[in-house]
Amino acid sequence: MDVAGYLPEKRVPAQYYADLAASDKLAGSVMFSAPAFRHHVAPDESAVDMIERTVESLAQRHGMKTLREVDVLITHVQLPDSPLFGCGGDVARRLGMRPEWVYDLHNGGCASFLHMIKLARHFLLTTDARSALVCAVANTAGQMFDQSVVRTMAQAAIPGDGAGAGLLTTSSHSPILDVEARHIPGYAGDMTLELDNGRKYWEPGEEQMHIGFTEHKVAEVIARGTKLVPDAVGAVCERIGVQTKDIDTFVTNQPNRVFLRRWRDALGLAKESYPDTFDECGNIFAAGVPITLDRELRAGRVADDSLLMLAGFAHAGDFAGAAAIRWRN
Repeated sequence: MDVAGYLPEKRVPAQYYADLAASDKLAGSVMFSAPAFRHHVAPDESAVDMIERTVESLAQRHGMKTLREVDVLITHVQLPDSPLFGCGGDVARRLGMRPEWVYDLHNGGCASFLHMIKLARHFLLTTDARSALVCAVANTAGQMFDQSVVRTMAQAAIPGDGAGAGLLTTSSHSPILDVEARHIPGYAGDMTLELDNGRKYWEPGEEQMHIGFTEHKVAEVIARGTKLVPDAVGAVCERIGVQTKDIDTFVTNQPNRVFLRRWRDALGLAKESYPDTFDECGNIFAAGVPITLDRELRAGRVADDSLLMLAGFAHAGDFAGAAAIRWRN
């Protein structure tokens, strides 16, 4: 039905990281070529705050009553504010909702927006639910990656913060043509969070948590990601009877420039059909798809009845997905 995006107010230039950069053997990797800007959450800004600010525009366009009557609420938060509690219940409380189904989805990573669309679609097709709200939050850039030691690493210059939401409803004719969601257990666990002394994240200590990248891991992620997204898109296109050249607007998560270029080339897409928010937002992980799509819609670059393809992959390749939508037909 609709989508909305939100970026925190604090806009951080690449120079911030250049001034802090320490010696890092991964500094020259294409995986960590820094965007011009990214946004950081405020110190007191929670995931629930970000979702509430995201859905404000949905409420303006569709009425707060529509949101309060949502039957299915699914959230994905990259860095939960509490290690013990998801935010779904608090989101429902904050928005005055009483959904029958509330799920905090922790897998799917950068492609979790597609995973949530498929789950919501399943509920709307198989139960008496009439509407769903799916929300994705990226909030590590201004928190985990801005720690005093981590922010000197090459990996810290890439992430950005933001949130996105999608509103889905039942109708006589679904514009969602097909959704592919691929769980790839063989790659699960290949991307890790690390503390240099090996302590668990909840144990006391001064070491700072970061992603455990090595040159070998980076090479594997690039190789896998290059193939996973075009493969998922190709599977969807085959099932709905179109070719990739028929895609009018292609929206993916925005991990780095090398993936954006390789995916476009692999699918034979024109540059203008593949919106790119990387240099303004950085890698906004799961929020990349809804934020990028929201920008295209507000700019009037997605025509009614056009073929929209959403796609992405997660972590070191343990999930990939694609969704074809005949936009507002």
